[in-house]
Amino acid sequence: MFNNAANGHKESQLLNPFTSVNERGSPRPKFSKDEYGKPIAGSLTEARGQKANIHVFREMLELCQIIHSEGYAHNEDNPKLKVILFGELFNIYTCINDKLVGLLLRARKHKFVDFEGEMLFQRRDDDVPIFMLKTTDEIKAILNEKIEEVRRSSSPNPQATSILIK
Repeated sequence: MFNNAANGHKESQLLNPFTSVNERGSPRPKFSKDEYGKPIAGSLTEARGQKANIHVFREMLELCQIIHSEGYAHNEDNPKLKVILFGELFNIYTCINDKLVGLLLRARKHKFVDFEGEMLFQRRDDDVPIFMLKTTDEIKAILNEKIEEVRRSSSPNPQATSILIK
């Protein structure tokens, strides 16, 4: 068994472009479009990436909940949809987290919030309104579904854990 493990490691080092093994006939690795840029299934790298995704989903929910609690109703048909100025949100949220602009961009990508411009900057964009496009209940349901999807894709034999947003 030891020899099998040693031979397997030696073969993997022959394929590694950063190894110092001299007799390397390193063929180009072949990846499909689905595999390219993704970690090996079941690896610790994959597990860390999934944990990070779940963490970001929770932070996006927290951001939307703050906008909901501190913002003002902007839609007469649905008073649960709120709006807040970036300057106000920046003053509230910097005490909680220092990644506000990145989270806003990520939340806009998922169509939870919307605002004008590519990037928001403190002081320059303090008067830019940030609009919620979905209610916090809808966002929570969407993010729970995404968390479940990440959890199911983690390995062929997933562990039962309670990581849903409550």
